[in-house]
Amino acid sequence: MISIDKLQIKFPSFSLGPVSLEVDSHSFFALMGPTGSGKTLLLESIAGLLRSDGGSISIDGQDITKAPPEQRNVGLVYQDNSLFPHLTCYENIIYGQRYNNIEETEGKRYALELMEMLSIDHLQVRKPSRLSGGEKQRVALARALACRPKVLLLDEPLSSLDPQFREGLRKNLKQLHKSSGATFFMVTHDFVDALTLADNAAVIHKGHIEQSGRTLDIFHRPSTTFIADFVGMKNIFEASYEKGLCTFKGITIPAPTSVGNMQKGHIALRPEDIHIGSKGEFSSGEKRLSGSVTGLIRDGFTWIVTFSCCDAVFSARLEHHLALNGTIQEGTEISFGFRHDLVHHILDVPDRRD
Repeated sequence: MISIDKLQIKFPSFSLGPVSLEVDSHSFFALMGPTGSGKTLLLESIAGLLRSDGGSISIDGQDITKAPPEQRNVGLVYQDNSLFPHLTCYENIIYGQRYNNIEETEGKRYALELMEMLSIDHLQVRKPSRLSGGEKQRVALARALACRPKVLLLDEPLSSLDPQFREGLRKNLKQLHKSSGATFFMVTHDFVDALTLADNAAVIHKGHIEQSGRTLDIFHRPSTTFIADFVGMKNIFEASYEKGLCTFKGITIPAPTSVGNMQKGHIALRPEDIHIGSKGEFSSGEKRLSGSVTGLIRDGFTWIVTFSCCDAVFSARLEHHLALNGTIQEGTEISFGFRHDLVHHILDVPDRRD
């Protein structure tokens, strides 16, 4: 287990913490946050590359706060690989084993096993200058794991790769995590990486952990409006609560019992949870409304449609055929709906950091 307790690092223009975080042993954990939020600082603190100004870090119950990097049993893979240019792939991979008391024969056997697992065994004698980006990243992963670390730290491991190579490396990461038995701690801003790889995650903002827990909970049950916006919920509105009802922007829906005596808060709804269709397509469990299309935006292979209803402007992810056949255009009147149980209710909590 990685246990971080009230960790602080202070710079003239930025402060990390106090940060407290628990990561289960042998788990795959993702740390997310916007640029400049402190993700890499926290990663480098665990690696021992930064000296803390307070708090503690422990791995499997052993306090490593003041331990040098080489005594932490931690591997680190940066997004730029940082391979030794004068060494071959194989020499890069076995380089650190001599400093980790790994027996030579066993170390070489495991290095070759990792290379085969990552499909880079044919690159043993090549040097980094003759490798593709995906090959370099695989060599960097093998080098970090060849020392059999308890914890593998990954700094945006897929961000530098072309999209066609990312899926393959995600599969590699899953396989390596399962076979190595190490705890994987990944910093990422890619939601696909987080949802595909990580069972648990946290969001960091302005040097503080905003929320931690199951990855799906963060995406579907964010604890603050910042996190809701960060994970792409898009439809976030102020709400009031009274007599078992929730009212936002002139729209009223049943309030769940979980809101208790809450009077003010916010609701959040993911774009993919809004259903656009004809009036006869909606079930009894949906709130059915109508609105006027204000925009249609291509988002990769899908489309986002914005439309106004009452005093609100909604965003929904649109089925491909509706966008292409001209059914939905600016000014079109549409019927839409959403299930009450897919609406997430957020209790307003003041941000005391500002």
